[in-house]
Amino acid sequence: MELPRHVIPKRLASGATAYYYNVPTKYRALKCPVQNEPLGADFAKMQERAKTLNGQFDEWDQARKGLPVSGAPMMPKYGTVDWLFREYKISDAYLKKVAVRSRSDYEWAMDQICNVVTKKGDRVGDRLVKTITPRAADKLYGYFLASKGKKLPEGQKRQRTAEKMIGLCRKAWRVVHRLFPHEFDAKVPNPWLGVTLEVRAKAKKQAVTRDEVYAFAWGAIDAGYPEAAATAVICFEWLQRPENVVAGHMKWSDYRAPGAPSIIMVEHHKTGTVAPHPLEEAGPDGPVRFYAEAEDVLAKLPRLGVPMILRDLGDGLAKPWIYSSLNHVVVRLRGKIEGVPAHFTLDACRHGGMTELEEAELTDGQGRALSTHKTQKAYEGYAKRTAKRMLSATRKRYAHRIANETATAIQNAASDGVQNENSEVAKSA
Repeated sequence: MELPRHVIPKRLASGATAYYYNVPTKYRALKCPVQNEPLGADFAKMQERAKTLNGQFDEWDQARKGLPVSGAPMMPKYGTVDWLFREYKISDAYLKKVAVRSRSDYEWAMDQICNVVTKKGDRVGDRLVKTITPRAADKLYGYFLASKGKKLPEGQKRQRTAEKMIGLCRKAWRVVHRLFPHEFDAKVPNPWLGVTLEVRAKAKKQAVTRDEVYAFAWGAIDAGYPEAAATAVICFEWLQRPENVVAGHMKWSDYRAPGAPSIIMVEHHKTGTVAPHPLEEAGPDGPVRFYAEAEDVLAKLPRLGVPMILRDLGDGLAKPWIYSSLNHVVVRLRGKIEGVPAHFTLDACRHGGMTELEEAELTDGQGRALSTHKTQKAYEGYAKRTAKRMLSATRKRYAHRIANETATAIQNAASDGVQNENSEVAKSA
């Protein structure tokens, strides 16, 4: 088989053939930024990755020779801001760390940054990375903060949008600088570090209550959307992230399996943990079901495959839901079901379940055992300061104050008694 340029095969000890991308020595001596890397044993994946690396190599080689960069019509010029964002999007920092559902937001933000037109009439994306100075970064922040190219009401600023833009640039510059250090200013490689951000009041995400979740669930089932109903209940009761539920991480094989008939296993893909939630325990009058209504909702969900949440196509066919599509279904249904607030979302269901943990006055360890958060800070981020929590805290504080006042009164009474007895003894003497 003919291998792509710069790819060499090697026989492993196991007998399999692995492939490696190897830049010729003479180009490495010229400080070629494309690094050698293993490409694995899969021939198809090797070809795809080698094509990308050879494209990067050709861009660098043509730019080194002073020739125009050839390739696709929209291929960004090597060393520009457009090129930097393209390199960031094919890096492990993006592919492994940025959730699939968030990538459309990242793409939008990158386009907004690159398409800013400067006073000279050129795009920011067409400028070389080396030319973006700290002052330019400050000006871009002010541009996004003020309007992002749109007219806003007087006094209104896009603080959150501007903050996200700066954070994205800071990370993209850091990731790509590590791979291509010669394409950056040696003195200030990352001009986004140190940009002063305006202080803003961070809004808390909305949470919904148990009654609202089940009002939505039964309404969704009546409307013919048991998948939306089950997803909302799973997020609330078992604290699963909605994107993981839709992606198929909740399986029928993990629900009352033969080896664990009273357990539902919840796999948290983000943290790599699995939480075994007990569904019942033996009681004096028979089994006590902890999630009776939730299981009643799951009983309405058709079993179309191994994942719980699948879209029924008819004729025995099914496919996974697209997360945004299921969210659109939730938005349509919440306006039609009585008792469901306008801020009802699948995220709000999970936040509502986390809030219920706090209202139940669980300890930090107990709450994190159910949610599988690895740090107390991450766990506290989901706890909402609801009226119930405030009332509970106020009651405990009031009881503490009363206990202190009672103890002080008893202590003072005892001191007064001793003092009076001593006075009488002195008078008689």
